[in-house]
This record gives sequence, C-alpha cells and structure tokens, in this order.
Amino acid sequence: MSTPVGPYTPVVKAGPWYICSGQLGIENGKLVEGGLKEELKQALTNLKVILQAEGVSLDQVVKTTVFLKDIADYSDMNEIYSEAFRTHRPARSAVAVANLPMGASVEIEAWAYSEK
Repeated sequence: MSTPVGPYTPVVKAGPWYICSGQLGIENGKLVEGGLKEELKQALTNLKVILQAEGVSLDQVVKTTVFLKDIADYSDMNEIYSEAFRTHRPARSAVAVANLPMGASVEIEAWAYSEK
C-alpha cells in the first residue's frame, strides 16, 4: 500500500461504509510513467489494495468520483475504468480539474458498502 501524500487516512470506516480518499497512480512513492491510462490502472490497483485490507472488494463500491486533469481523457478513462469494474457499475461522477497532486493526470475516490 502506498503511503499517503498528505495528512489524511486512505480509508475510513463509518458504520457499514468505507470511504476511500482519492487515489493517484503512485507506486513506490512515485507517479507511474505512461500518462492517464497507466496512472489510472495504478490508482485503481491502489484502491483495490486499500479496500482488500479492510476485507472489501471493488464489487462493493457504490460510488466513485474521478478527477481528470484533461476532460479530453474521458474516453480513455472509461476504457480503463470499465476493465477494472467489469460488469459492476457504481454510480460515478467525472470532473475536470485544474491540477492534481504530484502532477497526476487522474485521481479516483470511492465509497464502498459492506454490512460485515
């Protein structure tokens, strides 16, 4: 699991909810190379890892927010996002932002639900 790049907790449990802070495409403390697609693949892997540490899976994600540095990447984002979530389709918002931490192209946050 990557160390947070700021003073926050990667995932917080609140009742049956697991609220995941925004995940960047960071591996070994550095942004992965390759642009949006590679960054999003890694960000989704990071999301999966922090959820698994809580005993939760991507299939239990009910809402995501995707932050894009360039809205022109929307189509590429959808491709990678769909591969990660397969037939599971959480509610989602995708917004363009002026900038992201570490010069990232994309960041994803999520809410998951588990009654375990």
